Amino acid sequence: MTSDTTTTPESTHTGGAPDQATPPAGGSGRADRQVTPPEDRYGTELAFLAAHDTGPRPPGWLLTPRAVVTFVMGSAGEPLGLPKSAQPDAGVPRRLVIEQKFVGERALVERCVVTLAGERGLLLVGEPGTAKSKLSELLSAAVCGTSGLTVQGTAGTTEDQLKYGWNYALLLAQGPTEEALVPSPVLTAMTRGAVARVEEVTRCLPEVQDALVSLLSERRIAVPELAGSRSAQVHAAPGFTLIATANLRDKGVSEMSAALKRRFNFETVGPIGDVDAETALVRRQSRAAVERAGAAYQVDDAVLEALVTAFRDLRDGRSVEGWEVERPSTVMSTAEAVSVAGSLALATAYFPGDRDVLSLLPGHLLGVVRKDDPADAARLLGYWDGPVRRRAEQGSATWRALWELRAVLES
Repeated sequence: MTSDTTTTPESTHTGGAPDQATPPAGGSGRADRQVTPPEDRYGTELAFLAAHDTGPRPPGWLLTPRAVVTFVMGSAGEPLGLPKSAQPDAGVPRRLVIEQKFVGERALVERCVVTLAGERGLLLVGEPGTAKSKLSELLSAAVCGTSGLTVQGTAGTTEDQLKYGWNYALLLAQGPTEEALVPSPVLTAMTRGAVARVEEVTRCLPEVQDALVSLLSERRIAVPELAGSRSAQVHAAPGFTLIATANLRDKGVSEMSAALKRRFNFETVGPIGDVDAETALVRRQSRAAVERAGAAYQVDDAVLEALVTAFRDLRDGRSVEGWEVERPSTVMSTAEAVSVAGSLALATAYFPGDRDVLSLLPGHLLGVVRKDDPADAARLLGYWDGPVRRRAEQGSATWRALWELRAVLES
């Protein structure tokens, strides 16, 4: 039994872009991975919560629904203690602060957990960069212990990738047998009673999407090649369900059929509503990028606040003061803000003293808005001639410096 100590995580990943290789606090991260799956990164937290909350659990779940929500949303900085009767695994402390991993409404996460507890499909929709995939990973890791049973939806995704394929060497040698069958991640989740994930489901062709209709309604997959054997039909074990994600901004994707939509509960994941929470996230993750490089973090709060404010103004089409802003067609997501902040931080780390970090911000913003439509550069220039200029005139030193950099946007 471990000592009665409180462990506080040193870094937090919440929403937006993944906090790539930062080792977990008390988890089992590995230095040879750029991205550590949440079940490994937060393994200590999962083991702790399993011992902490011994209430009723849906079939096949590792944690109670309440503990799943706590795992995703954190314990608000307060240490949780294990019951005296609990016998945790080796290395699991008896008191632990559960860090927040997703910035969003707790009610949203609770609805997602209730959907999964009812063994119904969950579809997370929203703009790109709102951490839909991260939320699905966290939920899967907390419910069944793995986020790896995943199919990436693309125009090239086939029905086999959602059901099963064959080891053709064994198929030719033995004919269709159980040994020759290669289960998809979805089929594996069905047999284990686990959570499967389908990323970007609307990128799949309609006929591929339709494979999910019978799977989610009948909860079984027929294998006609094995007719007459016990494996001719694979039934879903208790606890099986599916989480899918879809972007609202994608063009040229396949609309989901009404039949498939009815098999899912839809939840919309929106941008971070609180400016302080978004700024804290951007600061935390850009700092983590520099720490991985072994350099000092030299981006001050004024630069980060200006960056986040610009992203929010352009995203909302209105400044915080209420001034109208022409929105670019590019999604000004939190994930993009994290990327820009990380680039600024790395630039100051790798090229110290070359230039003021604030002078790099206009060029990086221009690179973001040009991604979808080159005409968005004019919209960014309009933002400079509007809110940036007006803030400079009101006496803000940061915004005055940015206004003086307007020429960068004309090059």
